[in-house]
Amino acid sequence: MATLRFSFGTMGSGKSTLALQIHHNLSSRGLRGLLCTHLDREGAQVSSRLGVAAAAVDVGPKLDLFAMAEQYAEHHGGLQYLVCDEAQFYAPHQIDELARVVDELGADVHALGLLTDFRGKLFDATARLLEVADERCELQVEARCWCGARATHNARLVDGVQVYDGDQVVLGDVEALGDTRSEALVAYELLCRRHWLAGETGRLDDAVTASSFAVG
Repeated sequence: MATLRFSFGTMGSGKSTLALQIHHNLSSRGLRGLLCTHLDREGAQVSSRLGVAAAAVDVGPKLDLFAMAEQYAEHHGGLQYLVCDEAQFYAPHQIDELARVVDELGADVHALGLLTDFRGKLFDATARLLEVADERCELQVEARCWCGARATHNARLVDGVQVYDGDQVVLGDVEALGDTRSEALVAYELLCRRHWLAGETGRLDDAVTASSFAVG
């Protein structure tokens, strides 16, 4: 029986690496499927911070995922799987389309993404995945806060100061902490709940700096 599986974790927990591994393992065994993403730091591909990447379908807000999957199945003699990285950025109705892919086309869907944004709130698509997924799996690669505790929250830093308000998704293009442009320097840091609530971050150069990267 086909399954909609949602695997979630913080930044740095290996979501994109796992997406690439799943896609590679399935496609190398002759299974037919697609790798999908949205707002990946490298554009229309899934890229891991380990240096591995693969071309992917860019899931824009107007893309009907069920229609795409159905069309692929018709043209390729079937569809066995979809691997959907950065699923927190999908629209909620697209999560329902993924459920239809499982129920009506009999294909497995592996959705991977963040659970909460920088405010500690569920993404809309994440909430829908938690509601409709057959399986919900927290990734076991534990990222760590600067204090050494398990990281549970993604903090946004603007000019080195943690913020709790602003647009849910911010695209960054910062390649170095010494950037002298007038725009505010946006970076992200993994924190435990205690330090996220207190706004106590580690050194800025320990943060995950946004480089063509989007996160909530």
